[in-house]
Amino acid sequence: MFGKIISYEHHDNKVRINFEHRVGKIEVITPNIVNVFSSFKYQDHFSRAIEDLEIVKCNFTVDKKDKYIEVITDELIVKIYDEFKVDFYNKSLEILCEDYRGERDSFIRRGCGSIAEEEGHKVEKNTDNHKIQVIKKIYGDEKFYGLGDKTGHLNKRGYNYEMWNTDDPSPHVESYKSLYKSIPFFITLREKYTFGIFLDNNFKTYFDMGKENSNYYYFGSDDGNLDYYFITGIDMAEVVNGYTYLTGKTPLPQKWTLGYQQCRWSYTPESRIREVANNFRNKDIPCDVLHLDIDYMDAFKVFTWDKEKFPEPTKLLKDLKDNGFKVVTIIDPGVKKESGYDIYEEGLKNNYFAVDKDGITYVNKVWPGDSVFPDFSDSKVRAWWAENQKIMVDTGVSGIWNDMNEPASFNGPLPDDVQFRNEGRGGDHTEIHNVYGHLMSKATFEGLKKHTNKRPFVITRACYAGSQKYSTVWTGDNQSFWEHLRMSIPMLCNLGLSGISFAGVDVGGFSFDCTPELLSRWVQVGCFSPLFRNHSSMLTRDQEPWAFDEETLNINRKYIKLRYKLLPYLYDLLWQGETTGLPVMRPLVLHYSDDDKVHEINDEFLVGKNILVAPVVEQGKRSRAIYLPKGKWIDYWTKEELEGGRTILKEAPLDLCPIYIKVGSIIPNYPVQNYVGEKEIEELTIDIYPGNGHYTHYLDDGESFNYKSGKYNLYDFTMKEGNGVTLEIKTPHLEYEKGYSTFRILINSTEIKDVKFNGKDIAYETKKHVVEFSIKAEEGILVIK
Repeated sequence: MFGKIISYEHHDNKVRINFEHRVGKIEVITPNIVNVFSSFKYQDHFSRAIEDLEIVKCNFTVDKKDKYIEVITDELIVKIYDEFKVDFYNKSLEILCEDYRGERDSFIRRGCGSIAEEEGHKVEKNTDNHKIQVIKKIYGDEKFYGLGDKTGHLNKRGYNYEMWNTDDPSPHVESYKSLYKSIPFFITLREKYTFGIFLDNNFKTYFDMGKENSNYYYFGSDDGNLDYYFITGIDMAEVVNGYTYLTGKTPLPQKWTLGYQQCRWSYTPESRIREVANNFRNKDIPCDVLHLDIDYMDAFKVFTWDKEKFPEPTKLLKDLKDNGFKVVTIIDPGVKKESGYDIYEEGLKNNYFAVDKDGITYVNKVWPGDSVFPDFSDSKVRAWWAENQKIMVDTGVSGIWNDMNEPASFNGPLPDDVQFRNEGRGGDHTEIHNVYGHLMSKATFEGLKKHTNKRPFVITRACYAGSQKYSTVWTGDNQSFWEHLRMSIPMLCNLGLSGISFAGVDVGGFSFDCTPELLSRWVQVGCFSPLFRNHSSMLTRDQEPWAFDEETLNINRKYIKLRYKLLPYLYDLLWQGETTGLPVMRPLVLHYSDDDKVHEINDEFLVGKNILVAPVVEQGKRSRAIYLPKGKWIDYWTKEELEGGRTILKEAPLDLCPIYIKVGSIIPNYPVQNYVGEKEIEELTIDIYPGNGHYTHYLDDGESFNYKSGKYNLYDFTMKEGNGVTLEIKTPHLEYEKGYSTFRILINSTEIKDVKFNGKDIAYETKKHVVEFSIKAEEGILVIK
């Protein structure tokens, strides 16, 4: 396809390589990130994921060798051969990743597939070669992570996937190649090396992670450009940071979005949502958010209210707000085709909708019946859609939930030849499909930002790489199956590794009927998921915390209250993630990749670095084996200290989720509230697990963008263990006027004889395995003997 190397040119950060038949480009983004590019459709990058990319000026050399061109940065050596074969080495000349020199050679599938298909079996077929494809050699020690929320296990070795946003409400199993999201990024972990590859191509793309042939893996596309980024780092965390350097970090959300959220299809009429709200308060269950599904609308017309079901929506939302509830409403992209409906009429007048190949507005069926689809690939349409968010904001809506934005449609999928403006370039559905939900989220984000001047809360079902800049996500229409509870953990962990830190699943399952035991175990996982939302479908049994029995209610209350207790820790992680790109919910392999025992752990996860959660995800089990990585860990419930690097057996009755805190951890806690903001937090609780450690706690107003201009506080805690424990407290940044008055210190140890703060004796009390006392929230040295 490319032929032999003829010559090369070096300009700024780019190396242009002229082959016999085509041109290839190597672009140095940072010393750790290199782009491989060749124009097949557009002359240069046309990325929907990467915006305002800053090229880091760095020294690198380009040399012509006998058989290849060599590009050397401070961290990478890139060798480019004939046929645009590209190999990557580290600075020690150790091979990291190389192109496979052979041809694709799939395993044999025997038998007659058509016979099996007659009975309804889904028959796998080997895929054809693609217009663009890159084949990489497998050395044998590779594990693959990322690729968004694909079903199956954490390690994707031996699986193949397609990136084509797909609405499929049937039960998701590990054989699914496509779901609602397309995030063409994966991390390769080898015995000594780690790197990531991001294929920035929003056409339908393909990833075979050694399934077709154990000698290679490949990624490819049927259209677009050859355009991928090779990202290296000393560990997986650095690779994630590099990927999010390209595609963006998850911005700090409003604090209330981390509270518990309750949803159902549907809470109508008005009396029903008031009943649900009252139950939360009367039954002493914290809750911040109630969601309204499609039935709140007038005939499913977006940006409208059904005045029979909700005669006074503004008053309803104010009443709920006065009781501490924010309301999030669903908005789908399908606009009802109806004369006199202002959204339809305005969009039609201004040519804001996608058209067929003859230029006629394209129509398909969704919830409203015949519907048309806004062309979010056009900036003018996005600005119009953003302006429409004011309709919801003025009613009192606090966030927007974008659904059905793959886009989904009932009369078959949108044809490939549906036309979009594509920022003036033109393009059809094959190019826009995978970024349709991404661009809708961007428009929604900008609208909420403009009309609230607060950090937008946008939830989306469909997305592309980089959507983390605009929205949180959930994994779509799961089922009330134990298998879906089990699968939710690797799905959320891989989403986090794919840049999307703020993510969740429908706690309890969306379809089918949940059981008391399943909800009890699922809420124990949901407690630690960034997006903590219980959601269920119409015609399924009620799934609210009180819908079953007293035991289930108590377990839900226990873990929802634990969530509110841990809110400052979760908020700190999201604040850190805006700089590091690291997620809240993490697979153990992210921080313990040198321990091969964690590479395939699907049923445990970390929350930050400090908390390990090992939930029970099988019906009837009341104990489980737990692997603790190297180091010392404290059982959160019993305060027992355990040596890591081994597997333990833990009793886990239905109301207990095994939780372990790493020795040396400092965990900030809040008092439990009915909702975020109910209480003015004047005392921060510092939960200390003695050892050597450091922690920075972050505080701001929890909703505005003032933190961008420095309106926040930082509290640094440095703990050293020797003859007792010394805690040094510093306040390096105090620009937010509402700081803390006191710190409530919890020391998870009873062997304490003396406590001094800045040389003065402090009275303390012992409760079970914890010593408690309060000090002023000021700089100083706390000495505990």
